[in-house]
Amino acid sequence: MAEIWFYHLQSRPLEQVLPTLLERSLARGWKAVVECSSRERLAALDDRLWTYADDAFLPHGAATEPDAAGNPIVLTAASDNPNAAQVRFCVDGVRIPDALDAYERVILIFDGDDPEALASAREDWKKLRARGLAATYWQQDETGRWEKKA
Repeated sequence: MAEIWFYHLQSRPLEQVLPTLLERSLARGWKAVVECSSRERLAALDDRLWTYADDAFLPHGAATEPDAAGNPIVLTAASDNPNAAQVRFCVDGVRIPDALDAYERVILIFDGDDPEALASAREDWKKLRARGLAATYWQQDETGRWEKKA
């Protein structure tokens, strides 16, 4: 069963946080799939992953590209797992999937300043708990570091 982690953004936006989390996933030898809420948001994150640092590179592509299955990181606006990823990132309002067996870890990243995102994350947390599943909750401090809260 997948580990489920909730990341509560407060001091740094997704565009700053996601590349580091993806780097950590690749360092573990995992493939990653990032599910976005729309194709427009997918395009913006795709651009960001190419330019987030001068001295780093995250090999990635969109699920619509012919070589998606071979990419270590795939961005999608659907619930598929085109590269057989071990970790799934749910961003921009995407909810935790019901089917968790395909993943080692599922990560929900949500904006703590967005009341709708906060409410959805709480619903997902309660839903997982009702199913008897464990989840871990991480919150950013004022410097952007992650603190485990639950």
